[in-house]
Amino acid sequence: MLSLVSEEIELYAEQNTRPEPEALQKLMAYTYEHMELPQMLTGRLEGRMLKMLVQLAQPKLIVEVGTFTGYSALSMAEGLPQDGKIITCDNDPDAQKVAQAAFDASPFGHKIELRLGEAIDTLRKLDAVIDFSFIDADKVVYLEYYETILAKTRPGGVILLDNMLQSGHVLHPDDAASKAIHKLNQIICKDDRVENVLLTVRDGVQFVRKKA
Repeated sequence: MLSLVSEEIELYAEQNTRPEPEALQKLMAYTYEHMELPQMLTGRLEGRMLKMLVQLAQPKLIVEVGTFTGYSALSMAEGLPQDGKIITCDNDPDAQKVAQAAFDASPFGHKIELRLGEAIDTLRKLDAVIDFSFIDADKVVYLEYYETILAKTRPGGVILLDNMLQSGHVLHPDDAASKAIHKLNQIICKDDRVENVLLTVRDGVQFVRKKA
């Protein structure tokens, strides 16, 4: 993922954002040292934003599509009420092992249930009302994730979608991922069921609220 802002500005923003707990810093270091495509990890700026949004929304059920090594799930769990729950989905067994170990070692990990398998199958089988969700997985399936989650989201519920600027490639989409994301950005902007703002945080975050 290419940064859409200069490294100096990114560093300045990180330095002026309250640090994440030491356990998350260690998880980030482990991810960059041992995992393929470590840039998929959410990172401090977006992770602290997720925590704060969860604190504001006070959801009972969060659904996450794309666990990776668990950084974003733990960030959200940190802001989640004690009776709240996160269901997070991933199909990578190696990443799942790292994430589950991080959850087991965290005081917030008991709020997280990790489900291994194709996320769309998990979402379709889910018989619950969703309050808050975070989508960060296979970009070409984003529209299907969005529609499935939106149908199960309560009025006033929040959906966040990551990587919605595709390192700027949405301006001139030339591959399957950027074409899919560009199309979804247009769909969301015209979707009468929701309100939205496309944030330029990191690689772009669609902030969507289902209308009452």
